[in-house]
Amino acid sequence: MNTEHGALLRDKIESGDITFAVIGQGYVGLPLAMEVTEAGFSCIGVDISEDRVAQANEGKSYIIDISDEQLGGAVEKGLYRATTDYSEVAKADAISICVPTPLRKTRDPDISYIQSALKQMREYITKPCLIVLESTTYPGTTEEIVAGMLAEVGLELDKDVFVAFSPERVDPGNATYHLKNTPKVIGGVTEDSTELACLLYGKFVDHVHPVGSAAEAEMVKLLENTFRAVNIALVNEMMLMCDRMDINIWRVIEAAGTKPFGFMKFTPGPGIGGHCIPLDPTYLSWKAKSYGFYNRFIELATDINGNMPRFVVQKLTRLLNDHSGKALKGSKVMLVGMAYKPNIDDLRESPALDLWALLEQWGVELYYHDDFVSEIKSLDAKSTPLDEETIKSMDAVLITTNHRHVDYENILKHAELILDTRGVYQGKSENLYSL
Repeated sequence: MNTEHGALLRDKIESGDITFAVIGQGYVGLPLAMEVTEAGFSCIGVDISEDRVAQANEGKSYIIDISDEQLGGAVEKGLYRATTDYSEVAKADAISICVPTPLRKTRDPDISYIQSALKQMREYITKPCLIVLESTTYPGTTEEIVAGMLAEVGLELDKDVFVAFSPERVDPGNATYHLKNTPKVIGGVTEDSTELACLLYGKFVDHVHPVGSAAEAEMVKLLENTFRAVNIALVNEMMLMCDRMDINIWRVIEAAGTKPFGFMKFTPGPGIGGHCIPLDPTYLSWKAKSYGFYNRFIELATDINGNMPRFVVQKLTRLLNDHSGKALKGSKVMLVGMAYKPNIDDLRESPALDLWALLEQWGVELYYHDDFVSEIKSLDAKSTPLDEETIKSMDAVLITTNHRHVDYENILKHAELILDTRGVYQGKSENLYSL
């Protein structure tokens, strides 16, 4: 450790006598807070939502991966409490920032939530303090924005504050990998920042992987999700080609997956969703332009994935006409699954929402079924039961998210027309079509 203040903070971390504050108590922040408390540290959860804070303090979880028992236990033990008051960070020795980083309508990164959090917390920071940004963003944000805004109020790097970036790797609904057993990449703005962040996260994460800088750590996250977005786009393009050639893409993928090396299975779908895959490649492409570099590969993948909902609507239009002699306009269509991925309630960037909007424009009478999403206020719609009478009353059923525990056989038995966008059905039937 190169500085006296760093050594002081290191000793506090090693002794376990620290308080951790997590700014943002959503899909990333609340699981992080719970992992911190599981390690025996005191944690303060800060969030701008009064409803969310009230629920958390009552031990009622609003995140699918966190149970009421886990959250309630942390509250009862006095290890966790939530607040909307940023002054509470004065009690913290380490602060993690886990706030949203969406895209603006102009498709450039919106880091206003990071900036807002820093503005509200920086005057209360108790020195020395470790600040770790976990929100996904473009390379350079941690050093330029986080360290820069802290310096504006006289907080000196490697003396008053230590600043690092650690990309979140949360996969909602994943029963195998969670925060503790997923390796944590960490890169500091300085060497001491890297060392302190690795030491701290090593107290509640099984394995930490330090990299050479905060910018490297920021790029790691973008590479991971750009890799996924590009490969999804590739298989979506293959599906578009197979559709014209009347080849079953799902059986092709299944067969290719038997190769034990050199192939990684990706599947097509009605689009891509979640906070990461649709957005992260755009962060990277946007930042690259400032260096005079244009990511043609990424732009093409974004275009392919972004147009998948339109292809699904076009195919449904053809199928309704050819199979049933009906027009899309005025038809009754049910979407089965509204979350962006199976077995969670997360609607962020869900392609099912894009499909709903497109079909609504065509004058379709829309319904949906999703056991995880009982109501979507923005659509003024509620989940409809999948009973025999309802299924029979539909002109078409769109399988948009392959949730478990859906009676797909019942749908197959009673639906007039099914368009399966997720490869749920492997067999053949007169009323069944797939991408």
